Amino acid sequence: MASKKSFPLRLDPMLYQALERWAADEFRSVNGHMEYLLREALRREGRLPSPKRTDKEEEQHDQN
Repeated sequence: MASKKSFPLRLDPMLYQALERWAADEFRSVNGHMEYLLREALRREGRLPSPKRTDKEEEQHDQN
């Protein structure tokens, strides 16, 4: 697994409590849920690079 970047983050306590409840509803940690939310927002906005295709995926794409 790739290493993760650590950094301090200050949040309003009410915002953190809301995130904590939401994360629990989704069976995630607060950190994991925040990462999920950020990744989804970036994906929706087209700001994440496309995942690289494996050789097998490339072969299947070429056959179509």
